[in-house]
Amino acid sequence: PVGELLEEEWDRVIGINLKGTMLCMRYEIPQMLTHGGGTIVNTSSVAGLIGSPKSAAYASSKFGVVGLTRSAALDYANKGIRINAVCPGTIHTRATETHINALGLDREHALADFGQDAPVKRVGQPREVAYGVLFLASDEASFITGEHLVIDGGATID
Repeated sequence: PVGELLEEEWDRVIGINLKGTMLCMRYEIPQMLTHGGGTIVNTSSVAGLIGSPKSAAYASSKFGVVGLTRSAALDYANKGIRINAVCPGTIHTRATETHINALGLDREHALADFGQDAPVKRVGQPREVAYGVLFLASDEASFITGEHLVIDGGATID
C-alpha cells in the first residue's frame, strides 16, 4: 500500500517499467526516423488501466506506459511511426510460477483460482499476448496508433 511504500521501491519499479520503456523508445525512434518509419508496441498491464491493490508503484508505472505510448504516438504519427501498447491480464509465465512457488500454493489450484477473475475462467498464455503484439506490429494494423490492446480474457469488462 502507498502508506507503506518505500521510496526506493517506488523508484526501482518506476525506473524499470516506465523509464525503461521511455529509454527504449528514445533509442528506437531516431533509428526508425532514418528508415522512414516503424512500429513500437510497448508492454503495459491491465493494472495500468484499472489499478491494483497493494501495487501502487506497479500500477502507476503501467498507467504511465499507457500515457507515454499515447503521447509518443501523437508526436510521431505524421512521421510514419505507429506506437501502441498491449495490456495483458493474468498470463501464465515464469513469473507466475515463481509467485505460486513463493506462496507455497498448489500449482493447478492456483492457476485455476487466478483465472476466476476473467469471464473465460482461465489464465492467458504468452502466445496470446504475442499474437496481439504481432497484430499491432503488422500492416493489418496500419491505421492503429496510440491505442492499448487489452488481452485479459474479459477480466476488465465493466
